[in-house]
Amino acid sequence: MATVDKEEIQSNGSNRFIYLTAALAALNGLLFGFDTGIISGAFLYINDTFAMSPLVEGIVMSGAMAGAALGAATGGKLADKIGRRRLIFLGAIVFFIGSLTMAIAPNVPVLVAGRLIDGVGIGFASIVGPLYISEIAPPKIRGALTSLNQLMVTLGILISYFVNYAFADTGDWRMMLGTGMIPAVVLAIGMVKMPESPRWLYENGRTDDARKVLKRTRKTGVDAELAEIEKTVEKQSDSGFADLLEPWLRPALIVGLGLAVFQQITGINAVMYYAPTILESTGFGSATSILATTGIGVINVVMTIVAIALIDRVGRRKLLLVGTGGMIVTLSILGVVFYVPGFGGILGWVATGSLMLFVAFFAIGLGPVFWLLISEIYPLSVRGSAMGTVTVANWGANLLVSLAFPMLTANIGESFTFWLFGICSLMAFVFAHRLVPETKGRSLEEIEADLRENVTDPVAGTGEGASASSRE
Repeated sequence: MATVDKEEIQSNGSNRFIYLTAALAALNGLLFGFDTGIISGAFLYINDTFAMSPLVEGIVMSGAMAGAALGAATGGKLADKIGRRRLIFLGAIVFFIGSLTMAIAPNVPVLVAGRLIDGVGIGFASIVGPLYISEIAPPKIRGALTSLNQLMVTLGILISYFVNYAFADTGDWRMMLGTGMIPAVVLAIGMVKMPESPRWLYENGRTDDARKVLKRTRKTGVDAELAEIEKTVEKQSDSGFADLLEPWLRPALIVGLGLAVFQQITGINAVMYYAPTILESTGFGSATSILATTGIGVINVVMTIVAIALIDRVGRRKLLLVGTGGMIVTLSILGVVFYVPGFGGILGWVATGSLMLFVAFFAIGLGPVFWLLISEIYPLSVRGSAMGTVTVANWGANLLVSLAFPMLTANIGESFTFWLFGICSLMAFVFAHRLVPETKGRSLEEIEADLRENVTDPVAGTGEGASASSRE
């Protein structure tokens, strides 16, 4: 009886530790989301301080995206070189410096510099957060824990809306942007005592440290998991970034890049950045539109929580298909509503409801599943670099859609723009159905073993291993 009680105590202790570790690492996502939302409110008041042309406004707005692409491009290699935990700490410091620089900016060039620095921190965070959690989490709850990162992204967006509202009366945009220093400090302090990824430790010759971390985060099976890590490290000891172009890894590269681009060209960030403008065009007043935008933020958070509850039960692939299928339907409805000249009344409510449902379907599918899958499907030796590559593609697509959305609506109208996003969602559905594997409940080493043993034609989708995993 005493033995059972002792085992239960150890089990509860390891559970608490892994949940605490994952929650702290997921603050990377909060930084990511906070910056996404905070600039939309602050920008309304920055023009009162600095006179800016439309071109300069675009540079300020997109500066963080350019910085994020740079951070993602270098962050993957840094994660492989200095370790996941150290990069999280570095990213928090960079984000703090960027937020401080924006808050005290005496002119536009310094403001742009702050946005770029902030973006680099976001780029680091967008890679290393899900990467660290996926490598330290037990397989059975890896999906839910890694998806905490996406939940914190949505929570960061929602918090930024409330911060914008809190300072709206005074128009103090410096306080809005400077508030980002608070979560950066919390993250930096929290990571001081957190462990390094056991897989990174083992690959860098620190076997005893890797075993200690696994013992703190696992109930059982430490030796078996360490043996799996050993096998994969031996197979890939001479591997590098060029391996991503080899036949056995090409399917994983295509899946990652495809989901990275589809996550953005289906229109989610266009909706998040321009939601008040879209809602105003339905006939609502400004105050009502802002309130509805906050409602969209709440739905984003709630449905991400639903996804976390389901992702290790239902599976990644099914959620992805349900999510993209719902996005196709809601975007089609939005296109029809906006096609009606001078619509309002009941159609305005239909448009608002469709917009909220679109965000809800994204939040249970492409939102969390993309970040989870790219942290699972790449071998240890190139995982950081591979995630850097696909994250750069994600930020590039984000920048393209955000810049193109106003021009699309001005030239082809809202209805055809939404239908265009709907076509992209249909393409994403077909892509997911044919190429995306199921990784639910499998160790990272098992996923890699399947890749090595089943070299699949990524276009034809043939191969025994691919067929089995995609239909699981």
